[in-house]
Amino acid sequence: MDAGTRAAAVCRKWPLFALALWMRTALICWGVYQDRTMAVKYTDIDYHVFTDAARLVTQGGSPYDRATYRYTPLLAWILTPNIYLTSVFGKLLFVTCDIISGGLTYSILRRRGLRREAACTYCALWLLNPLPMGVSSRGNAEALLAVLVLATLDLLDRGHLAWAAAFYGLSVHMKIYPVTYALPIALSLQARQYHNTTSGSHLVKVLQRFLSRDLVLFAAVSGGVFSGLTLLFYHRYGWEFVQETYLYHLTRRDIRHNFSPYFYMLYLTAEHSWGRALGLIAFLPQLVLLLLTSVIFHSDLVFCCFLNTAIFVSFNKVCTSQYFLWYLSLLPLVLPRLTLSLKGGLGLLVLWFAGQAVWLAPAYYLEFEGCNTFVLLWLAGLLFLGINTLVLVKIITHYKAADSKQREKLD
Repeated sequence: MDAGTRAAAVCRKWPLFALALWMRTALICWGVYQDRTMAVKYTDIDYHVFTDAARLVTQGGSPYDRATYRYTPLLAWILTPNIYLTSVFGKLLFVTCDIISGGLTYSILRRRGLRREAACTYCALWLLNPLPMGVSSRGNAEALLAVLVLATLDLLDRGHLAWAAAFYGLSVHMKIYPVTYALPIALSLQARQYHNTTSGSHLVKVLQRFLSRDLVLFAAVSGGVFSGLTLLFYHRYGWEFVQETYLYHLTRRDIRHNFSPYFYMLYLTAEHSWGRALGLIAFLPQLVLLLLTSVIFHSDLVFCCFLNTAIFVSFNKVCTSQYFLWYLSLLPLVLPRLTLSLKGGLGLLVLWFAGQAVWLAPAYYLEFEGCNTFVLLWLAGLLFLGINTLVLVKIITHYKAADSKQREKLD
């Protein structure tokens, strides 16, 4: 690529990021106006929960004095400028994280062989996507997790193992789902160390295969960050912190309607003593599938993390639309290596949206009209699970891992 073409590609990058930031900022401003003048509010209820928790910690109290706050106290401390500076600080932070996620995506795509203009195109699928725009501008904190996960993958790709481990430990502390990346990361680090071993006795090679130096370092740093934060907040807030931040999400039985195929079962068994056991059994399909994908696809860590996230969300006992961001933030990293035709890809996209539309119809009549549509919602949830499974199968069968000899030369 000559200097003129390179400059043109760079010029396309910064307007894209500037436009994405402007659109999100405009949505925040619109949200302030809508909240003040309209009956239907723009700001997500969770944002008010975050802000109330931040207010409590500024007063020397516990964030868990705010009912329904079931997150790490670190989030409440991060959002204390909501109290001291401006109530929209958190929203500005979240949309900034969206933009940073786009930058990390661009960085990873470039190292995976894409030219600048192609990397910008795939970044636009995140930066100009209305779903993350709406979620972050309404005050949902999922953008923080996207940054932590992408930073972990970016730093691993760059070879900054200790920093990657620190970000990974922090991500698991913030929200439990990145723990599904632990096995593929471990297998990837082991395989990398084993292939780099060219000398030594057979015993040394075996030890390095199952207990590599890189793996020990990653486990020590990530475990240290996670354990350090856990001990710090346990010392300050006691068992309530452990219960609300970690255990609640493992034993949670959400009987409100959501995309999960398990919600109706949990709804019907809410008053039974064995309902909690069923909630734990619901993790088994996730566990089996996560083990399989981790073992089979760990050599391509980005792809494996995408699959694990999509499986975790699709088969989870609680599944809402904001959870989709967990794997959508990784999708631009996977798309360049799909051999699906444009028609086939668009067909899967339409099918995915159609599955949500089918679910939303009975959900609307249940929520706003008071009709008993529980069975229809359950069937729609099963249909959506089937669609998600089909999409994942298509992605797996049409994914082509890049051969290092065939990768495009970076310009």
